[in-house]
Amino acid sequence: MFEDRSETWRVGIKRAEKARGRSLAVLLQQYDLFSEQLETTMAKVLEILESIPGTAQMLSVPGVGVVTVAGFLAEVGDIHNYDHGQQIIRLAGLNLKENSSGKRKGRTGISKRGRSRLRALLFRAVMPMVAKNPAFKALHHYYTTRSQNPLKKKQSIIALCGRLARILFTLGTKQKEYDANDVRGPIRQAQMQVVA
Repeated sequence: MFEDRSETWRVGIKRAEKARGRSLAVLLQQYDLFSEQLETTMAKVLEILESIPGTAQMLSVPGVGVVTVAGFLAEVGDIHNYDHGQQIIRLAGLNLKENSSGKRKGRTGISKRGRSRLRALLFRAVMPMVAKNPAFKALHHYYTTRSQNPLKKKQSIIALCGRLARILFTLGTKQKEYDANDVRGPIRQAQMQVVA
């Protein structure tokens, strides 16, 4: 009696193997199709980015890639419509707001009144830059370890998101190459020397 059941189970297993093989073949075909579409889309994005002045300078920042620059320009639009980098920070919703009433001073946080995709794009770009880019790594270390008003790690990363937005804006408008010393500035470099 048990032998008969084992044979029927084998039949079921064989059918499942065939169906699994078919579904795997379909998934592989979809993967190939999506990979091909991704390649054509990225080629088109590169072609468009090459025609926009200032993008080559934006790509000179270590840790900033094609996807970051394309997403930044897609969210911001024409950079020359803005007068200064603070407008980009406000557009991203990274400007500070304070919850206060009367004599009570509340928490200070970011306003989040802006484009959440731009904010998320900057955050995703800054995270690996804090680990790999020496200038951003040093700034993050300075922000979190300074003696007066040290920031928490997440606050430091949000501050660096604003810094990256200003850097991309400046490189795009002035069309000059990235310089790590400009990121820190002479005053900040002196302060960072004291902390180190």
